[in-house]
Amino acid sequence: MTLESHLLSSLKPWLDAPAWRVAFSGGLDSTVLLHALVQLAGRHRFPPISAIHIHHGLQSVADAWPEHCQRFCRQLGVPLQVVHVQVAPGASQERAAREARYAAFASALEEGELLLTAQHRDDQAETLLFRLLRGSGVRGLSGMPESRVLGSGLLLRPLLAVGRAELEGWAAAHQLQWINDPSNQCLDHSRNYLRHQIVPVLQQRWPQASGNIARAAAHLGEAQSLLDELAVMDLLAARASSDWPWLPLPSLDLQILRSLSPARQRNALRHWLVPFTALPDTDHWAGWQSLRDAVADASPCWRLAGGELHRAGGRVWWLSGAWLEPVAGVFAWQDTSSALMLPGNGLVRLEGARQGIFEVRYRQGGEAMCLPGRGRRDLKRLLNEVAVPGFARSRLPLLYLNGELIAVANMPQLDVARASLVWTPPA
Repeated sequence: MTLESHLLSSLKPWLDAPAWRVAFSGGLDSTVLLHALVQLAGRHRFPPISAIHIHHGLQSVADAWPEHCQRFCRQLGVPLQVVHVQVAPGASQERAAREARYAAFASALEEGELLLTAQHRDDQAETLLFRLLRGSGVRGLSGMPESRVLGSGLLLRPLLAVGRAELEGWAAAHQLQWINDPSNQCLDHSRNYLRHQIVPVLQQRWPQASGNIARAAAHLGEAQSLLDELAVMDLLAARASSDWPWLPLPSLDLQILRSLSPARQRNALRHWLVPFTALPDTDHWAGWQSLRDAVADASPCWRLAGGELHRAGGRVWWLSGAWLEPVAGVFAWQDTSSALMLPGNGLVRLEGARQGIFEVRYRQGGEAMCLPGRGRRDLKRLLNEVAVPGFARSRLPLLYLNGELIAVANMPQLDVARASLVWTPPA
């Protein structure tokens, strides 16, 4: 199959997109992709094509690249957007540059637009080898997906079935000029080391190595799809609503998870955690076992990159953002006809009693309240009786009238004086 045929096949499902944006570095791969698309657009009806060049500012030589890209795009009659980004300092400049680049792409895409990138079959093979050497699981070894959501649009890699040699052949046949990035020769970068030192040796012994490795990545991608389907089935029952519908937090039924084999538990949790956090490596899954197997009256916590997993009330709960920040303060509430905003903790509304001096506070310890027919009771004991999840107790707004505790947020059984405090927690 020719390069053009590969492109047409990959792009056919996206002909109705409002626009195609090409990630254009000016290097060989993106130069061939942009040139081939413009050639095809002369014979086929495509959405409007434009290009985006990301300038990282990491090399002085790179200052000349935007002008090269502008000149090439003018020759093709393609609009070009040049975006300057700041690369955060860190241990891996390569990773930081990639993150800055894709953040810029995501911001540039309008609703439904397609970003086309020029990764090819050899890149896919290098990706699998790189992740294999890092000990990645099936998800990582499935390589780069052909398409994925990016910002308000979609990222598509239409050249994943095309080898580097085919791109070089197209460039030579059309006498194209491109940028040679000096950093691509730096063997300090792991991918460059694989490309220049390892893959050529493999290809001497196995000429089809890159194609075969990329095909293995496709097989592993199919295996990951099956694992995802299994996870969806396993999570279906575990997602059942909790006894605290007012808690706007992702949670799962622990007993249902425990009924699965350890491998299926990890598979289900990986699938569930993907939208929330970077996944832990194999060694850190001991944190899940500790949380799962802690004694019944414990309040275990598993800390991950993007938040924390807590266990309470027979469920596991995902906490992040505002839920990891402490809350404090005493808030006078003069106009109880309006909601009261609580810094970092949502808002409360008052239903019922309106007369008196109202305050909203948080637990400090030692609180007690008088309940009809029960007399004065410790708040800690009352919260134990209704089994409020431990992680939520310090955030529960408490309503005081003339200095006396009369209501606990979202606990109608703990309301006195016909006053109910309705709390909308942070999402």
